[in-house]
Amino acid sequence: MEHGHGHGRAMTAEEVRAMFEAPAWDERYGGAELVWSGNPNPQLVAEVDELTPGTALDVGAGEGADAVWLARRGWTVTAVDFSKVALERVAEHAAEQGVEVATEQADVRTWAPPEQTYALVNSQFMHQPPEVFTGLVARLAAAVAPGGHLVVVGHHPKDLESPSIGRPPVPEMLFTAEEVAAQLDPAEWEIVAADARPRQIIGVDGEPVTGHDAVLHARRR
Repeated sequence: MEHGHGHGRAMTAEEVRAMFEAPAWDERYGGAELVWSGNPNPQLVAEVDELTPGTALDVGAGEGADAVWLARRGWTVTAVDFSKVALERVAEHAAEQGVEVATEQADVRTWAPPEQTYALVNSQFMHQPPEVFTGLVARLAAAVAPGGHLVVVGHHPKDLESPSIGRPPVPEMLFTAEEVAAQLDPAEWEIVAADARPRQIIGVDGEPVTGHDAVLHARRR
């Protein structure tokens, strides 16, 4: 869901369900030279650039731009996605950059990473139905080691106010940073950032438009 569909109509329940199944993403990744930009997500760079590298879990890794960027900066990275084609791209891009990235194929709707293991858990634009997303956030948070960092970024609901941005009309799948932060026990977590952060993107008409990213960065105490 990193890019809008721009179709100007509500999605059917069947279309929404299909968006979150591996075959749809295998087809998408297999049918294009490069689906995403190949650059790391800017909010990840902003939040992680000055952290000391350690072990990192990149969930919903796509073609691996975030995972490869982290690996190039010295992180030991595991990239997780449920698209086999995407993970093949991760391996290819890592090899091109001369770094190693471990890959794991998993359905994040049910998969649970090992608890209190990673210095960084990163999830960018992993939009899911609320009943799935709540459990996913809990499992991602549980995977962060003491002193480690959780970064969760997604499209902010504010984007739905601008048709030119072209977000799919599924407001229940967008979230605010505050909603994610509310799932974290204040006794165990320090909130480093909880923002609706503006970002220039290209809208459905090909012109620049200001979107907003929900950015949650928390550190386990």
